[in-house]
Amino acid sequence: MTEEAGPKLVPAVQNAMSIMRLLAAEGRPMGATLIARETGLNVSSAFNILRTLAHEGLVSFDPEAKTYRMGMGLMEFAIPLLGANPTDVIRPTLQAIAAENRTMIALWQITPNARIVLIDRFTAPNILHAVLAQNSRLPAFSGAIGRCYAATRGLSEAETRRGFETVRWQDAPSFESFWADVKQAKTTRAGFDRGHLFRGLDIVAALVSDAEGTPRLGMSSITISGQQTDESLKAIATALTEAAAQIERSLFGRPHGG
Repeated sequence: MTEEAGPKLVPAVQNAMSIMRLLAAEGRPMGATLIARETGLNVSSAFNILRTLAHEGLVSFDPEAKTYRMGMGLMEFAIPLLGANPTDVIRPTLQAIAAENRTMIALWQITPNARIVLIDRFTAPNILHAVLAQNSRLPAFSGAIGRCYAATRGLSEAETRRGFETVRWQDAPSFESFWADVKQAKTTRAGFDRGHLFRGLDIVAALVSDAEGTPRLGMSSITISGQQTDESLKAIATALTEAAAQIERSLFGRPHGG
């Protein structure tokens, strides 16, 4: 397969994943007709997929109630990840985003006292990139992550202003423009910083929240200004927000779309 062709997705697998995510999010037994309606599948297709998943043990079937729920067979795949370092689990996803978008991805831990700490970096090969020291610490309101942080926490304008003033910006934006970005991040789940936190760097970020909605991890793409176009930065934002949603579901049990 050539790079230009892109991946060819298999609809049956996508439909099976939609069913699995629905059952995981609902957390209760569901009948085939209801599952079909909620996933947008026809009943026949949903039934055939459910029967296959049940045969493999990924869902369990109650013959009396005629309902399905998540099956014990999933533990076969989950056990190798139990107790694993979360960074090791996340690493392949972020490394792929870095390589595909020719960027450096920084992974940050968000602390309870509103700081972010750099815990890992993933860099595409053969690119010129900024160097950040491991364990670097910044206020949680810094740069692109800061826009997402204020948006995710649902902070008021006054609370956001106080956080904004804790940041040492190299080329500070006006608070009004920062606040406008925060309001946009509430919808897009992505934040952008074009040379404000650090001159000459374009930063795109997304956050990972736990099941209660508390921000736990930040992911930021950091590139030298001019390396990426406006469109490619938007593509990176999409990749990061999709990765954030997957990590939220997989590591923190956050419902799909939560």
